[in-house]
Amino acid sequence: MQQWYQEEWRFIVTVLGVGKHDSARECRVGLEPGDSFSSTYACPAGFCPKSVMKTYPIMEAVRSGGDLRALGGDGPHSIELVCPDGVVRFRLTAERI
Repeated sequence: MQQWYQEEWRFIVTVLGVGKHDSARECRVGLEPGDSFSSTYACPAGFCPKSVMKTYPIMEAVRSGGDLRALGGDGPHSIELVCPDGVVRFRLTAERI
């Protein structure tokens, strides 16, 4: 792979909680509290594919100059989300590179 485009944003997804007991067995891909994933444009390796579908539009909002507070975020570049299955709670944070 030859990435040629210089990305302006890095996105970090940090798992805050999993199910009722914070057990990896409650998540289909085995995520645990404290797991963290970083990416610019590509899908983060090992992250849940369903959750990528949920986070991607939010990443695009940041890339387009949006403020995540308009979507319920606690800052212009930070928001807490729950996975599509309703099991994993995580924080998405954007950092300008």
